[in-house]
Amino acid sequence: MSEILKRLSDEGVSIWLDDISRERLRTGNLAELVRDKHVVGVTSNPTIFQKALGQGSAYDDQVRDLAVRGVDVEEAVRAITTYDIRWGCDVLRPVHERTQGLDGRVSIEVDPRLAHESERTAAEARALWWLVDRPNLYIKIPATEAGLPAITAALAEGISVNVTLIFSLERYGKVIDAFFAGLEQARDNGHDLTEIASVASFFVSRVDTEIDKRLDKIGSDAAGKLKAQAGLANARLAYALYEEKFGGDRWQALKDAGARPQRPLWASTGVKDPDLPDTLYVDQLIAPGTVNTMPEATLLAEAEHGDPRGDTVTNGYDAARAHMAALKDVGVDYDDVVKVLEEEGVEKFETSWTDLLKTVEQELKDKAPKKAGPA
Repeated sequence: MSEILKRLSDEGVSIWLDDISRERLRTGNLAELVRDKHVVGVTSNPTIFQKALGQGSAYDDQVRDLAVRGVDVEEAVRAITTYDIRWGCDVLRPVHERTQGLDGRVSIEVDPRLAHESERTAAEARALWWLVDRPNLYIKIPATEAGLPAITAALAEGISVNVTLIFSLERYGKVIDAFFAGLEQARDNGHDLTEIASVASFFVSRVDTEIDKRLDKIGSDAAGKLKAQAGLANARLAYALYEEKFGGDRWQALKDAGARPQRPLWASTGVKDPDLPDTLYVDQLIAPGTVNTMPEATLLAEAEHGDPRGDTVTNGYDAARAHMAALKDVGVDYDDVVKVLEEEGVEKFETSWTDLLKTVEQELKDKAPKKAGPA
């Protein structure tokens, strides 16, 4: 097993893989990563599934059966994706049991086209929870304004939730409030709070990509000196907010009732800028009780030459605040940055979902039984 990844895990960071595919499951690769690379969770999204469906032949048999049955493309996509998620949950089930439900989780996302519809998102969350039917499942719900009440509704029914597409500190605060409200309702509804879990996925590298683009456009020396730091600063301030919100009386009452905290999860941790260290968003975001979900390339890079050296978050709050203030001083509009990132995030997942539907639709046509000609 990787000694470096063990050190990272020992620092309180849960290592998750940001990828899943039928091929990875069928070959035993996921089980190997769990065994050898300290992987204790898996996340998926529409882009990951769209990529997986477009490669290789691992899905051919299932698609052929779906074509023979004449199912529509929406049902086919759900059948295909939930099959992978159930399989992933089964692979991770021993981790789930060993960690008493903390880890061993696999996430599946609601249809991204519903990102601005609260009631339909909540209904989709219930449907996926029922369809996958595994205790170590997370339903991913985007942290849009419409997503917030759906997060509360899902948790209130005992559904474990991975809140995704969080970019702003203000929205993260609302996500935590939605989590509290959901658990309070779940408690009042008679649910066992020890059985409900949640993570809040705070995106990192995309923040740097958008802000660095704006700094390049500003073009001043002062702006140039601020590049490649905003993603870390934003995430560190998110952890400061986490500590503040989970240090209050509202959380204490839920904790006394058996609730687990909603852990911060660092998402989008593969570097986009090739000039940056490939383990930047891992080694520089180490804090107790966090999750880092990594693309496989980032996971392997960390295993090979990562340098985890204790907490690299809580001692950086003042510097993070100073950095965000400096960005404002040179003309970077933080509120506009996070608004653009949320809109782009939803749009990218919608596009991937549409592409996935098109891919499966074509596969169903290609594998449909040929009609017999005239005798």
